[in-house]
Amino acid sequence: MLSKLVALLMLLPSILLAQHTIKGVFSPAKDYEVVLLYKVTPTVSDYITNANVQKDGSFQFKLDASAPAGIYRVVYAVPQEDFNFDVIYNGKEDVTLTFNSETGISFKSSIENKLLASYTSSMSAITQSISNYFREDSKDTLALKAIFKKQRETQIQYEKQADNTIALHFIKANKPYIPKKYEDVKTYVKNLKTHYFDNIDFNSKTLQSSSFLQERMLNYVFGVSAEGKDNITNYKSNIDVFCNAIKTVPASIKRILLVDLWQEMVDLRLEPVANHISKNYLLDIANQLKDKELIDALTRYNNLSIGHKAPDFSFVIEKDNKKETKKLSELNSAEKYIIVFWSSTCSHCLEEIPQLQKFIKSRAKDKLKVIAIGLEDDNKVWKEKIKSYPEFIHVLGLGKWDNKIGNDYGVTTTPTYFVLDKNKHILKKPEDIEVLKTVLGK
Repeated sequence: MLSKLVALLMLLPSILLAQHTIKGVFSPAKDYEVVLLYKVTPTVSDYITNANVQKDGSFQFKLDASAPAGIYRVVYAVPQEDFNFDVIYNGKEDVTLTFNSETGISFKSSIENKLLASYTSSMSAITQSISNYFREDSKDTLALKAIFKKQRETQIQYEKQADNTIALHFIKANKPYIPKKYEDVKTYVKNLKTHYFDNIDFNSKTLQSSSFLQERMLNYVFGVSAEGKDNITNYKSNIDVFCNAIKTVPASIKRILLVDLWQEMVDLRLEPVANHISKNYLLDIANQLKDKELIDALTRYNNLSIGHKAPDFSFVIEKDNKKETKKLSELNSAEKYIIVFWSSTCSHCLEEIPQLQKFIKSRAKDKLKVIAIGLEDDNKVWKEKIKSYPEFIHVLGLGKWDNKIGNDYGVTTTPTYFVLDKNKHILKKPEDIEVLKTVLGK
């Protein structure tokens, strides 16, 4: 009896400190090398560990026995905010999965993850049935009521199955608007919009620790439209609805959501929408959080938007062996001005600057003038290169990426172009020389 007790006591620590794993297989295996694991919290993602992806695409993370339950993020490429997926880890079971960038994630083990995936699949199928019903313009009202009944029963069934699980937070938040009686398509769509956020608890730490809220935000802003309104008006209206839905959420969470949305609009070059987010919501949040970096970024972006006056700067020009200090605002020799930020060590610049020169030579001298700002570490190569472009006004921007003029214009890559009118208001911000030629060719 004593020997059995000693054996049990020796075994007990390994039982109490049992490790669990998150493992899986990526395909095609050749596309993946390293995978990283993060524990996600409402405001930050804490790095946990990394693993090599084997030749067969397999990987494995071993979690400490003390690893907390919650949402974990698997990152498989850079940038990490674009190439990742979330898994639920409840501290009680291993998680096994497969992942393909085209078909997505499939869970082979883990009750919670499989339950959530099953729920999502079932509700998607019902949503498709509703879409098919309205698309076919069916008059069978009993059939639609039967679909709504199945949708309601499915939601209740999965909520019961998920009781006391992390997955329940997502299942409840994903509950759609379900009519209690027949509704025509116009009424149904209107109610879907009205009740879109009804079941989402934006203060849930679990939801805040996942990509769920961001996905719901983007789906609503870009997916909901009103008849007769253009995209810009629709986006602004949808953003107002969303911001009203999150009005009780802590400022730190609002910041995360709205910065994502603002950046999305910036990337899509939708300046009016990005500035709507900034002026009406995000600047106030940044001030509340005393986030100077964000305040500066929002202000700079707004000041560089189409229609705003370009930031002024001084430069020295040589004429008849005399040096003269001028300001951008003082130039008055052309109808339009092109500001190009370039570098004598930038291969793309060395391809595009000659094309720019050729283009302006084909135009009357009083039509276009180029101010070429060289972002350089020193002036050695730059001094030689500019001799080939006597038509340009050349400005040396020492410090390269830490140059005041470049910073004022938000320059992060070269070449970067701005087209100004004669009063130095920003007309266009072409992405490259071809776009610039198209814009000015008109």
